Amino acid sequence: MIEKQISRRDAVSEDVEFLSRLYCDTRREEVGAWGWPREQQELFLRMQFDARRRSHRAAFPDAVDHIICLERAPVGRMLVGREAAGLHLIDIAVLGEHRNQGIGAALIRELQGECEMQGFTLRLQVLRGNPAIRLYQRLGFVESGADAMYLQMEWVPAQRPERF
Repeated sequence: MIEKQISRRDAVSEDVEFLSRLYCDTRREEVGAWGWPREQQELFLRMQFDARRRSHRAAFPDAVDHIICLERAPVGRMLVGREAAGLHLIDIAVLGEHRNQGIGAALIRELQGECEMQGFTLRLQVLRGNPAIRLYQRLGFVESGADAMYLQMEWVPAQRPERF
């Protein structure tokens, strides 16, 4: 059972190179299709990673950044913001060689369990056309909004506990 092999730890400054490699891994196929030389692709992806990192820090200063580990080896990241009415899954990514093994689903189910206990909504945003949309739908997320590039999705527990 994969859940027993998965752990999380807080990201630290020494994880920046891993996080950069992970970001590049998630975008390499897309950028590779543009026909740019490999060196130009790498430079572009590094610039995009740095910009995204700054953007996340500015927009979500209190978010918790976790490194996802499989048998103690880093294989991904999960960035979660806590809000008054719920949790915001800002980013979840797993290295290509570890995708489709249930890692992301297991971690999202953990967040859903936390939301269920607290009566919270779990929200996320996903790029249109991203294959992860099917995973989110299987886990019970529904579209709550959209724009030209992104879908906003949310998961609401079946029964919210009464608050006293």
